[in-house]
Amino acid sequence: MHRKFIVFALALCLFACLKPSGAQEYFFAKGADIGWLSEMEAAGITFKDPSGKKGDCISILKGLGMNTIRLRVWVDPANGWSGEADVVKLAMRAKDQGMRLMINFHYSDWWADPGKQNKPAAWKNMSVAQLTAAIHDHTKKVLTALKDKGISPEWVQVGNETNDGMLWEEGRASKHMDQFAAMVNAGYAAVKLVSPASKVIVHISNGYNNEMFRWMFDGLTAHGAKYDVIGMSLYPEPEKWREKNAQCLANMKDMIARYNKEVMICEVGMPTDQAEACKLFITDLISKLRSLPDRKGLGVLYWEPQAHNNWKGYKLGAFDDSGKPTMALDAFR
Repeated sequence: MHRKFIVFALALCLFACLKPSGAQEYFFAKGADIGWLSEMEAAGITFKDPSGKKGDCISILKGLGMNTIRLRVWVDPANGWSGEADVVKLAMRAKDQGMRLMINFHYSDWWADPGKQNKPAAWKNMSVAQLTAAIHDHTKKVLTALKDKGISPEWVQVGNETNDGMLWEEGRASKHMDQFAAMVNAGYAAVKLVSPASKVIVHISNGYNNEMFRWMFDGLTAHGAKYDVIGMSLYPEPEKWREKNAQCLANMKDMIARYNKEVMICEVGMPTDQAEACKLFITDLISKLRSLPDRKGLGVLYWEPQAHNNWKGYKLGAFDDSGKPTMALDAFR
């Protein structure tokens, strides 16, 4: 019996030695963008857990199964919200809750999205070379401020929903794909300088639209753009989520095969009053991400679920009018 035990122990040691030392457990991000949170709290907005008890929003989201927080960064916002100081404060709160972090650079003083990619006022008269330098310096500055607080983002978006590039007109992809690629590379270089382990995301909307994704990432590839992850937004109509999820899955598989990149759903949402459909939509989407080959599906994040009572006119949140999470967020449990 003693000899058998020794043989068994030796076998276990041999197995441990053969296991790759660098092997890491698969982390799947389930989270939310909460960029409005500071402003909501300042306005007296409160949040409740599923039982109706008031509490900290980030803690409530964590209790619902979320493990990741996404924060947007504006260069010089008029009221300070989503500026560097606000982002650092929210990031510290997320870190204290044990959440991982995604930083989303808009390279604008306000919203940047498929319909507008306005340069910051301070960058208005810059040349292309100056704009790329400004991207690098701004990215480095914000990430350094986070690093000084002991925070290293897991992911960093270089631009937000850049379907046609950013910093128009100089960085408009349909006219100047080479200049947009240079801007992406400026952001990439700054991220890797400050936080080498952070993964850089290029993010565009309509994750079901394979033709658009091929156009964008073929163009960036042709011009030597550097990035780690292809990020997507997906906001299907409640009655069409199955169709859009199927198209998104096909697109994600194509992105992985065509560019050998990881993929991530950086934004999802559905009308608050469609919570049941939203739960089914997100549950199915998470399953599809997890099914992707080689663990290249990195996660799913809800955009501003805590926005309730039509905050700022937004009606795609996932908290009801009383401030409690709807069943939509059960998908993250």
